[in-house]
Amino acid sequence: MLADLITGVILAGGLGRRMGGVDKGLQMLDGRPLVRHVADRLAPQVDQLMINANRSQAQYASLGYPIFSDLVPDFAGPLAGLHAALSQAQSEWVVTAPCDSPYLPLDLVSRLHSALLAQRSDVAIARSGGRVHPVFCLCRTALRNDLRDFLASGGRKVMDWCARQGAIEVDFDDQPESFRNFNTLADLQPS
Repeated sequence: MLADLITGVILAGGLGRRMGGVDKGLQMLDGRPLVRHVADRLAPQVDQLMINANRSQAQYASLGYPIFSDLVPDFAGPLAGLHAALSQAQSEWVVTAPCDSPYLPLDLVSRLHSALLAQRSDVAIARSGGRVHPVFCLCRTALRNDLRDFLASGGRKVMDWCARQGAIEVDFDDQPESFRNFNTLADLQPS
């Protein structure tokens, strides 16, 4: 285990239901796939970057980062991606960001990590504009077994697992647009 190192993971393992079943991360925004926008903002903040994808793996691999799938079958949601990330990472910490949020804060990791250390917590999540964004999550890889058990018991809600861990919420009210996500193809059209 590499103490104090942080692995970044882009969560791109979903079915894209609200986007008509297309692979969200590969949809174009300003001439580039959404996942490329996320990678360009997250990679400089972490020691290693990986992508969690359950389909289109060749396209994701073309970005040059390691790719891995969920260990839990049947597209079990973002927690399954987090669990797989905690199982893959060789670092003490993993931070996740969804593939459909191309404007994530450039100081996301440093702020989550500072708050987490200051409050001696094992999980930190982002909050902005009165909304919690639990898929922007920094947590210890040592929580993988607890998360495995939570998933095995049928748990799927990210906030439920975060609450179980006593996650701290880190304020990003100064950057409310950073958490904008693109859920439909219409969202990707120029306004």
